Amino acid sequence: MTYILGLNAYHADAAACLVKDGVLLSAVEEERFRRIKHWGGFPSESIRYCLAEAGISLADVDHVAVNSDNRAHRWRKLAYVLTKGVSPSYVLKRLRHRGDRADVAGNLARALPDQKFAGTVHAVEHHLCHLASAFLVSPYDKAVAVSVDGFGDFSSAAWGLGQGGTLAVDGRVFFPHSLGVFYEAMTQFIGFPHYGDEYKVMGLAPYGEPRQVDEMAKIVKLKNDGSFELDLRYFLHASGEGANYSVKDGIPSGGRLWSDALTELLGPARDPSAPLEDKHRNIARSAQVTYENAFFNLLGALHKRYGSDAVVIAGGCAYNSVANGKIFDRSPFKKVYVQSAGGDAGGSIGAAFATWHRLGGERAKRHFVMDHAYWGPSATPAEIASAIAARQADFDAAGCSIEQMEEGALCTRTAQAIAEGKVIGWFQGRLEWGPRALGNRSILGDPRRADMKDILNLKIKRRESFRPFAPSILREAVKDWFETDDDVPFMMQVFKIRAEKRKEIPAVTHVDGTGRLQTVTASANPRYARLIAAFNELSGVPMVLNTSFNENEPVVCKPEEAIDCFLRTKMDVLVLGDTFIAR
Repeated sequence: MTYILGLNAYHADAAACLVKDGVLLSAVEEERFRRIKHWGGFPSESIRYCLAEAGISLADVDHVAVNSDNRAHRWRKLAYVLTKGVSPSYVLKRLRHRGDRADVAGNLARALPDQKFAGTVHAVEHHLCHLASAFLVSPYDKAVAVSVDGFGDFSSAAWGLGQGGTLAVDGRVFFPHSLGVFYEAMTQFIGFPHYGDEYKVMGLAPYGEPRQVDEMAKIVKLKNDGSFELDLRYFLHASGEGANYSVKDGIPSGGRLWSDALTELLGPARDPSAPLEDKHRNIARSAQVTYENAFFNLLGALHKRYGSDAVVIAGGCAYNSVANGKIFDRSPFKKVYVQSAGGDAGGSIGAAFATWHRLGGERAKRHFVMDHAYWGPSATPAEIASAIAARQADFDAAGCSIEQMEEGALCTRTAQAIAEGKVIGWFQGRLEWGPRALGNRSILGDPRRADMKDILNLKIKRRESFRPFAPSILREAVKDWFETDDDVPFMMQVFKIRAEKRKEIPAVTHVDGTGRLQTVTASANPRYARLIAAFNELSGVPMVLNTSFNENEPVVCKPEEAIDCFLRTKMDVLVLGDTFIAR
C-alpha cells in the first residue's frame, strides 16, 4: 500500500491531493479553507483535509510530490541571467524564494507539528506535472499531451505523447516566450488588473470584432513547427528586473506585463475604473483570436507529428474553454480531455501520478480515470443540522421556512422553485475540484428566463454584465440542444447551441450563440441529475442554469459559508443536503 501526497505550494492556487496505489482519494485547493481567491503558500489545510479524509497521518505517507523542480533547465536559466542583464537583486530574491519552496520537509514539520513525515520528497518538473495531470487520469491509453500556461520551471509550453503509463516530453517553449503572458498582458491592458482575470477577457470577446488581429500578429509570431515567439518589445517580463510576480500573505499578484510600445500599436490602455467601450471589446476579441490561432497552429503540428486522434490539455490556458470547444472544428483531433483543474492546482495531481508511475513499474499500470470532479470536503447531516441551528435566529428574522425532505421530494420542490424564477443555493456532497461549480456547490436558476442573468447579478453575483452563465444538461440530451454530442463533465468547453433552441434558453446562451456546457450523468452525480430530470418534467428543458455558489469569494466549502452567503444576499432558496430552506 503506497500513499503519495501531491502538492502545488508557494504559488497561486496552492493545493493538495492524496493518491493511494494509483487511485485518487481526495483533492482540494487551499483557497477553499483560507477564503482568499487563488491563495498561494504552503497548503497546510488542504493537506490536513486529505489525510483526514483517508484516515491516515503524515507518518503513513510514503512520498510527497511537488509540481516544481528548481533543478530543471538550470543551464538555460544561468545563460539567460548572464546574457540578458538580469539584476543581482532579482536573482537573490528568486534564490530565496526557491529555498522556501524546496524545503518541503521543513514546511511539513512547521505546518503539521503534531505529525511526522519520514518518506521521500520528489520535485517534479512543472510542465511534466501538467501533462501528467491530464494524460495519466484520462480515459485514453494513447494521446497527445499539451501544456500551455504562463511560466513554470523556465518554460511556458510543453508537449509529448502518452502511452499506457509512460509520458514523454518531446518539445517545449522556453522563457521568455509565453501565450499565457500574452493573454495576461492583454487582460491588464483592457483594465482587468487582478490575478486570474483572464476569464473576463474570454467573456468579453464575443461582444467585439477582431479588428486588431493583424497588429497582434506582430506580437505573437507563429512557427511552422507549432511553437511561437513573442516580440519582446511589447512586454516587460523579460526586462532586467524580471517578472514581478509575487505572493504576499497568500495573495498572488504580478506587475504590469505590457510595455509602452503596446499603446503605440493598439492605442491607450483602459483605466480599470473607466467604462468599457467598443475598442476594448475589439481588443478582447482580437486577443482571443490571436490566442486561438497560436493554439491551433500548435495542435495542427502535433497531430501531424504523432498521428494520434486523442489530445489532452492542461496548463493555465486549458481554462480557455472557448478555444477548447473549437478543437474538433479547427484541428484534426477527434477526442479531447481537459482535467477539471487544468491550472497549477491540478499540477499537484500530475506530480502525484507522475511519481506513482515512475516508482511503480508494472504494478503502476493505469487503472484510474478522473470522470468526475467531486474530490473535496463534504458535510454530514449532523454538521448541516448544527450549522442551521447556530443561525436559527437569523433564519427566523429573515422569515425562512425550514423543511427536511427525502431526495425525490427535495428535487421536485427545488425544480418547482427554479421554474418559478427563484434563485437556488445548492449544497450537496463533496466539493468540486477545480474552479468550476459542477452541481455540488452551485447557484441554480431557470435557463428559460431572459432576465435571469440580471436577477442573479442583482441578487447575488454583482459582477460584470457581459459574463455568461453556464448550462448543466443531462448527458443524453446534449445532441438535441448543442452542436456536439461530446462528454463535457468539467465545463471546460464552449459549444454552439443549436440555432432553433437558443430562444428557449436565453439565460445560458451567450451573445455569439454559444454555451459553456456541463454534461451531467446519474453515475457521476445522481442527485444533481435527478434535479435536472425533475426540472425537465416540469418545463421540457433538460438543463438548469449553473453558476458558482459564492459572492466575490472562493466557492463555499462548509455549510456555515453557504448559510452566510444565503443570508447576506437575496437568494430565495437554500438546499443544504436534505434540508430545504426558503425565505
